Amino acid sequence: MTDPFAFADDLGPERVIHIHRPGVGLRAVLVVDNTACGAAIGGVRMAADADAREAFRLARAMTMKNAAAGLAHGGGKAVIIADPHAPEERRESLVRAFAGAIRDIADYIPGPDMGTNETCMAWVREETGRAVGLPRAIGGIPLDEIGATGIGLGAAVGVAAARIGLSLAGARVAVQGFGAVGQHAARVLAAQGAVLVAASDTHGTLVDEGGLDVARLAALKAEGRALVEHGTGRRELRDAIIGVPCDIWIPAARPDVIDGANVHRLQARIVAQGANIPCTPEAEAALHARGVLVLPDFIANAGGVICAAVEFHGGSEEDALRTIVARIRANTEAVLEEAARHGIQPRAAAVALAERRVRAAMALRRFR
Repeated sequence: MTDPFAFADDLGPERVIHIHRPGVGLRAVLVVDNTACGAAIGGVRMAADADAREAFRLARAMTMKNAAAGLAHGGGKAVIIADPHAPEERRESLVRAFAGAIRDIADYIPGPDMGTNETCMAWVREETGRAVGLPRAIGGIPLDEIGATGIGLGAAVGVAAARIGLSLAGARVAVQGFGAVGQHAARVLAAQGAVLVAASDTHGTLVDEGGLDVARLAALKAEGRALVEHGTGRRELRDAIIGVPCDIWIPAARPDVIDGANVHRLQARIVAQGANIPCTPEAEAALHARGVLVLPDFIANAGGVICAAVEFHGGSEEDALRTIVARIRANTEAVLEEAARHGIQPRAAAVALAERRVRAAMALRRFR
């Protein structure tokens, strides 16, 4: 078991809960990192290899993300250690059991994440009375369906591209993880003239320097099929996506996919982090030293949680989309300007921005 104090500092975590329900085979971890800005919003991730360490790191990323986005919410994260591809009845029993276990943790608001979706959040809300990213049928804004995170990622890339003089018309894009985030980011960028030259999923990488059809690939994934089943393009191994030459590389899969051992293979001008913590600190430093502009995860991929916050406070889908683009553009501009002014990595500038906001909120609390 991960030491609950191994990741502790003066920001958090405030609460760590290990959940075990032998009757249904549930193993889960909830980390409420910091609630100085308000109740924590953070996704519920389901993965067979998830663990407490991942929950700790992701919860802190949510604290930074929500603060950087200027939301009245702190950060938290939950992981359910289970197969996300299990039959729906099995997944429902696990999610409902998890929700029952956190029913009284009022300072945590669950949302969808990798391995969970809007339907899962409907189950959670029925058990707890609170959740975001709900289906439209019960008044929610289905953030994965509308592509909230991908839309925000596209806005961040637009700011970064303009800063380095890269025209999106004809820009080559490679997406690792063509799921809810990756495919919507590809769609947004393709609408501005960018060309998707490579995409990957758990089954492999599909490459076509002449351009892949984003809509056809999205339809393929909607049918539950692998990208490599597409009729055109060159089929390669899953990790081949790392070495595909491109202008914009989007990691939208798991944490730590780029590290010190493989960072040299990456050939891009911009790395836009669609996933949470997809690059190790060593890899980010190496990319920065090579002049690659790395957009930190909690700045670039905040669209989903911005959408969730708008939903939680009663806003409409139109309000959410407008707020996502405006806030992410402004925050990306602010981070890149501060990084350039002080000669530091964008992540360092982003952390400084977020920590200032969190600490200002903490200073107003009675106990701190």
